[in-house]
Amino acid sequence: MTSASERRPIVFGVDALEPRPMALAWAADEAGRRGLPLRLLHAVPPASHDLRGFEEGRYHKVLREHGDAALERAADFARGRRPELDLATVVADGNPVQALCRESAHAGLVVLGSRRMNRLGELFSALSVTVPVSAQAHCPVVVVREPEHITQDPPYVVVGVDGSESSAAAVDVAFDLAARRGAALRAVWVWQSQLIAHFDEEAAGRTLRRLLAESTAGRAMAFPDVKLTHEVIRGHPVEELAKASRHALAVVVGRRGRGGFTGMRLGSVTHGLLHHAHCPVVTVPRLPS
Repeated sequence: MTSASERRPIVFGVDALEPRPMALAWAADEAGRRGLPLRLLHAVPPASHDLRGFEEGRYHKVLREHGDAALERAADFARGRRPELDLATVVADGNPVQALCRESAHAGLVVLGSRRMNRLGELFSALSVTVPVSAQAHCPVVVVREPEHITQDPPYVVVGVDGSESSAAAVDVAFDLAARRGAALRAVWVWQSQLIAHFDEEAAGRTLRRLLAESTAGRAMAFPDVKLTHEVIRGHPVEELAKASRHALAVVVGRRGRGGFTGMRLGSVTHGLLHHAHCPVVTVPRLPS
């Protein structure tokens, strides 16, 4: 029997100015794979103070018309790819970040498109949608970058593990993603040796390998068909996880918490991966207490 929570839709954020076909394809395929509804959302932002001389009603009408057209194109694309989808389109008034976060409270996943940013783009990334939605959404958020990257055969998913509550939630999501794709799972714990220099590095490595195995043991039993490997790597978390993501189907990380990414807020790792990962990035909020 399918519960109400299992029927939570996948929400895709539609940008009227920049179509994201790879991200939309990912969202449509995932909805089809899970048998879930796909909800296409476009938000019409309020008039800027810079447009005081422009008739606000006309401004809103033009933006809404552009949004309706973008939604229609996105719906045609999704139906063409997955005709069986239960699909709905929604136009929301207001800030796109706030609209997507509201939708996330009743969603199974939120999917957004992105592109590789240059240094200037990183400087202004706080103004984008992907970073604040990934930080605030109530459900996992998937950011799919254009253009498509090259995956490896056999396929694999990467999960960053650090022993925190949000990391445990990320492990759950990563096993599920891997199982649905017939993929292997690489569980990676990255540590920075200079931050624990007063410990014996060999002993620290053994301890982290044990903690990594314990962090995945329960889910490994629940997903016996997923081939699981453990990797304890010394280095910078963003750099090492970005390397691991090069040919992955996805890299999954928890959104908040401290632990194995010693001395760093996990949000810093997530923020870095949104800019530097080579595959879709899945950020997962911690499990509700």
